[in-house]
Amino acid sequence: MSEEKSLNFIEEIVEEDLRTGKHGGRVLTRFPPEPNGYLHIGHAKSICLNFGLAQQYNGKTNLRFDDTNPVTEDTEYVESIKKDIQWLGFQWAEELYTSDYFETLYSYAVELIKKGLAYVDDSTAEEIAAAKGTPTEPGVPTPYRGRSVEENLALFAEMRAGKYKDGEKVLRAKIDLASPNMHMRDPLLYRIKHAHHHRTGDQWCIYPMYDFAHGQSDSIEKITHSICTLEFIPHRPLYDWCIEKLEIFPSKQYEFARLNMTYTVMSKRKLLQLVNDKFVESWDDPRMPTISGLRRRGYTPASIRNFCEKIGVQKRENMIDVSLLEFCIREDLNKTAWRRMAVLDPIKLVITNYPDGQVEELIGENNPEVEGGEGARSIPFSKELWIERDDFMEDAPKKFFRLAPGLSVRLKHAYIVTCHDFVKDENGKVTEVHCTYVPNSKSGEDTSGLKVKGTIHWISVPHAKEAEVRLYDRLFNDENPAAAEDFKASINPESLHIIERAYIEPDLTHATPGKGYQFIRLGYFTLDTHSTPSQLVFNRTVTLKDSWGKEVKKNA
Repeated sequence: MSEEKSLNFIEEIVEEDLRTGKHGGRVLTRFPPEPNGYLHIGHAKSICLNFGLAQQYNGKTNLRFDDTNPVTEDTEYVESIKKDIQWLGFQWAEELYTSDYFETLYSYAVELIKKGLAYVDDSTAEEIAAAKGTPTEPGVPTPYRGRSVEENLALFAEMRAGKYKDGEKVLRAKIDLASPNMHMRDPLLYRIKHAHHHRTGDQWCIYPMYDFAHGQSDSIEKITHSICTLEFIPHRPLYDWCIEKLEIFPSKQYEFARLNMTYTVMSKRKLLQLVNDKFVESWDDPRMPTISGLRRRGYTPASIRNFCEKIGVQKRENMIDVSLLEFCIREDLNKTAWRRMAVLDPIKLVITNYPDGQVEELIGENNPEVEGGEGARSIPFSKELWIERDDFMEDAPKKFFRLAPGLSVRLKHAYIVTCHDFVKDENGKVTEVHCTYVPNSKSGEDTSGLKVKGTIHWISVPHAKEAEVRLYDRLFNDENPAAAEDFKASINPESLHIIERAYIEPDLTHATPGKGYQFIRLGYFTLDTHSTPSQLVFNRTVTLKDSWGKEVKKNA
C-alpha cells in the first residue's frame, strides 16, 4: 500500500477552513503578477501552488494583473503572462486587472479620509522617510498629519483632477508612527503619476500603492486564500488593517518561501539588465530562467510542474539546486522524446566493401522506453557516413571501445564495421576513416556471432540534412550570483556554443518547436522557435547526464 502524501501547511489551512465551513466551503485563489516583465521559474512555483490548490479542492483561481504602475507596464507582458500560464497547463476563472477597481479603490481611500484614517502629505519622499524614524526610534508626524477631514478630501480630489505634479503630494494612512513594524508608520496609499496607462489611458493621474490595492482587490473578488511569498509577512498587518477599517470581505494572506535556485537570478530587474546589456538575446533566450526561455529551450510543462511538486511548499527560505530542475526534464524527456541521430563534429566514414550506389532503409524506434516504441521511422544507410570525430582515434588507449585501426563497433540500427585505414589532410588532420562491414551483422537480423562493446551513431552522407545546433549551458559560474556585488561578473562565457553546420537525419526536417528529441548519445534537443525550413536550428535542452556536477566535484 502506497504511503499517503503529507499535506503542506497551506493545504492544512485550506482543509481546516473547509472542515469548519469558512467562506461557505469555497476555495478561490488568485495569481496577481505585475505586467512589467516576463514570468520566470519562481513565478511557476506560485502558479502551480495557486492553481494547483484550486484544482485540488474544486475551487477556482483568478488571474489578476497588478497594473498600478503605468511607467513599467506593457500589454506585451500581459500577453506573455497569459501564454505562460496556459502553457503550464492552467486556466483561470476570470481575467481581471487592478485597474478594473481604480474607482472602487479611490472610494475606499475617500472612506478612510472620512474616518480620519488617511491624510494628504506634501512632504518630499526624503522628508517622509526621515520622519518615519528607525527600527529602534519612533517616527515623528510631518506638519500635514493634522489636516482636517474636509481639507484632506478637497486635496485628494484635486490630486485626482491633475492639479499637482508628480511627487507634490501623496495620500498616507494614519496608523501608528511608533509601530515596531515600519510598514505601519503611516504608509503611502496613493501617489501622483502623470503617465499613460496601458488600459485606462490618461483617465487617472493618481495610482494606488501595491499595499493598498492588494488586499482590497482580494476582498473585492472575495479571494479566500491570498498566497504571497515570505517578504510580504511585514505587509500583512497593513493588509488586515485596511480590510478591517473598510469593513469589507475579510480575505486572508498566507506566506510561503519563494524559489531560490543555484546558478540563477530571479530578480526581474536583473533579468532586464541581462536583456538590455545584451548578455542574452532576449527575455526568451534559452539560458534565461523565464518560462518563455525554458519553453524555447525545450523544457516541458510536465517537467516544471513536477519540479514545483518536488520542491514543495515551505515556510523558510532555502536554495534549490538547479540540477533538480535538470533531473525533472531528463526524467520527462526520457519517456517522451523521440530518438534521432545527429552528428555535431563530423568526420567521414567510408565502408569500402559496401556496394557503390546502394541505399538501405533501416528502421529505428521512435522511443524504445515506451512499449511499442511509439512507432518507427526509416533511416537511409549508404556507403559513406558521417560519424563524430570523437568516435575515432588514430592511436587508441586500451579501454577505447569505438573506432581505431583494428577495432570494431556497431553502427546504431545497422552493421558491425571494422576500421582498417584512415586518411589525413596536409595538416595532419584525419579526414576519412575506412572500414569494412559484416553483411550478416545487421541489427535485428544478426547471425554473425560477433560481439562488440561499442555502438556509435551516424548519418548517411548523401541523405544528411544540415542544421545549426546551439549547445546551451548554465548562464552563471557562481552558485549564488544574486548575492554577488556584481552578478554579471560571474556570467559563464561558455554558456552558448554554436555549431553552424551539423548533420541530422532527414526525418528531423519535420521537427516542430516544443517537441523533444534525444540526439542519441548527445543529449536532448528541440527545434528553436526562430528556426526556418531553410535554416534549421536546434537547441540543446539538457545533456544526457549531469556532467556539470562531475566537473564541480573534480575542481573542488
